[in-house]
Amino acid sequence: MSDGRKPKPNEDFEESGPEFSDRTEGKPDDLLSPEQIFAKRKAEVLKQDNEAFAQYLSEKQARDQPQSVQLADPPQRKPLNFNRRSVLTWGAGAVVVGEAATLGYKMATRDAVPPQGLQHGGATYTEAQRHNIDREVVNPQADVGGRKFGEWVLLMPTKLGGGTYAVDLNTGRALAWISYWNYGDYNPISHHLCAFPSADPAKGFEFVNSTQGGKNALIYGIPTNIETPAEGFNIYRVRYDGSQMELMENVAETTGLGLGVHVTIDPGTAERYFVTDGQKDIAACFDRRTSRVIAALKFDWVPNVRNLAEAWQKGGVLKISKIYPDPATGKFDYRGTKGQKIEWEMVPMGELFVEEGTIPGDDVFSLCGADGTIWHPTGRWASTIVRLCGGQMILDAEKNFEPVAFLQFNKDAPNRYPVIKIDDDHWQVTFDKIFSPGHEVGFSPDGRFLCMMNNLRENNCSVFDSSDPDPRKWKKIAHVEDPLWRGKYPNPFHMVFSMDSSKLYLSILHPSPASSGVMVVDTKTWKIKKEIQGIGPDMQTLAITYDGKYVVGVFSGFQRLSSGIAFIDTETDELVGIWPSNGGHHDCVIIPTALEHMKHTRSCTL
Repeated sequence: MSDGRKPKPNEDFEESGPEFSDRTEGKPDDLLSPEQIFAKRKAEVLKQDNEAFAQYLSEKQARDQPQSVQLADPPQRKPLNFNRRSVLTWGAGAVVVGEAATLGYKMATRDAVPPQGLQHGGATYTEAQRHNIDREVVNPQADVGGRKFGEWVLLMPTKLGGGTYAVDLNTGRALAWISYWNYGDYNPISHHLCAFPSADPAKGFEFVNSTQGGKNALIYGIPTNIETPAEGFNIYRVRYDGSQMELMENVAETTGLGLGVHVTIDPGTAERYFVTDGQKDIAACFDRRTSRVIAALKFDWVPNVRNLAEAWQKGGVLKISKIYPDPATGKFDYRGTKGQKIEWEMVPMGELFVEEGTIPGDDVFSLCGADGTIWHPTGRWASTIVRLCGGQMILDAEKNFEPVAFLQFNKDAPNRYPVIKIDDDHWQVTFDKIFSPGHEVGFSPDGRFLCMMNNLRENNCSVFDSSDPDPRKWKKIAHVEDPLWRGKYPNPFHMVFSMDSSKLYLSILHPSPASSGVMVVDTKTWKIKKEIQGIGPDMQTLAITYDGKYVVGVFSGFQRLSSGIAFIDTETDELVGIWPSNGGHHDCVIIPTALEHMKHTRSCTL
């Protein structure tokens, strides 16, 4: 960075118009920056994806054989009726403040109007109003078609917006928000978060928010005058006190571990949490009360061949090491971008960009994409996703997170690969081949099933039976697939289970700017029951209200298209409404109000 903190502007930057222009068009690659090469290649791949997706839609339409339907004329709309009470309902917050101000004025003036005051306003204001004034303090409630979503609080990061905000689902109001720019973070890409239980979230709750940094700010093709972004990669612990959000601690600064991707809280105790970063391949577990690093694991890939196109497909060795802080300082040395293997993250559906060399970095060949750790609903086990190896490393939470089994989710691969212990701090797993990368993972709330998304080459949701107490005995039992899925899209991505684990809800990602949707799967048969299409672009994280009535999903339009909050009735599996929502979020969590709720949160599914 130019001055060690602030981002360095690009002097050649020109303001763009309302349309997105391709500034790389006509330029040879040797004149482009690595970020421009990535954006150019990403646009080429997106064009191919959209062409393939158009073919998919054509085949789907032919299969479904839609019939022409004569639409009836819309009903006559009633004239809008504005009255004092309806206006006050919309502006209830102002009413409460206004009432307090009015009462305060009355107490201060004792009903007297000074001659130099209101009387100087003209004859209309010659004296104070003496008759009774109808004053109403409202208690607004939000609804869609008469449906109320319950007294839950939804927390969402704003990605490139640099902060996080909370929405009260009962009132539809944003309770509060926080911006990390205010705290001197000049590249706060608010990425993922997880919240601790609170008996009454409207009065207060605490959450942990990971943030990315570095060149992640440049990979979305959004025009910017930033040439060298600030390093970022901070972990923020934030408290909402019932009126505002306040930063309590930057855990990255406290510990020296700057990690920027998934955050999950131990559902068994809510006293420890994992943050796992797929650019650095580090997973670390922190103590909630002291921020002490309980354990930190580093994952490294050693390929059989030194050719990017084949470096993962042709197998290799996955090495896992415990890492420790410097004894002299008590801190790790991974602040900011230090330790990152690639300069920006593997975006959704972007694993193959690594193989073709489109994502540069200091140590690309050792990348394995360990970017998330989830917990078994009991807290007994933890599981770190290893994206480029198409599987998960199961960790023993009772033995300081020692690796015990590697589960392989590809269809033609064995259930497990053996984990070889070298010594107390080193383990390794040897692969003959890897069939497909993977991504999001999740346990069912009852702990009986463990799912993982097989991205790109297989494009399905793989399911393990995880009911045995010994994870070395867990085995694949199903793959959820749609006969029309081909290539990368449509792609099953994030997930959430129903409260009783009888249904699995999958966000189905479509290439931008096409709208994504949600698929409902019966977990008794692992057959697809229903697909809700056309919700919005970049439909990703799903959550469920803890009364089990609604699935809530956010879509963000890949940082600059339409965004919103979608509500699905779990009884009918119908989309019942969409609320507006600003920010480029692709994550969310409903604040749990009891420890039992933690098994239904982002702690157990990513």
